[in-house]
Amino acid sequence: MKKFKLMALALVIGTASLFAANGESIKEPTKEIRNQIVSLLQTPDFVVENETVVTLTFTFSSQGEIVILNVDSRDKNILNYVRENLNYKKVDNPGQRDKIYTMPLKVTAS
Repeated sequence: MKKFKLMALALVIGTASLFAANGESIKEPTKEIRNQIVSLLQTPDFVVENETVVTLTFTFSSQGEIVILNVDSRDKNILNYVRENLNYKKVDNPGQRDKIYTMPLKVTAS
């Protein structure tokens, strides 16, 4: 019983330290990156019923391409549009590689 308690305690401490070490910081992109992303997402080719705020989570590859990790939207048209127009597109001055960025994006009704 004593060994079981000791093993359980070691498992808890090991798991807690594993999660504590995995704290990647999420950053907001600079204005320059934001402007480039907005320019890539001009007018969608579908009708937007309601104004929606979508949260983009992305990072940059070693070639300076945007890699979309998550698009927080229930609308499949918006989801597909953002992925098609942003994923693996090059920007002039990308952010840091492998850093996770979040950006709110307002999609207005047309």
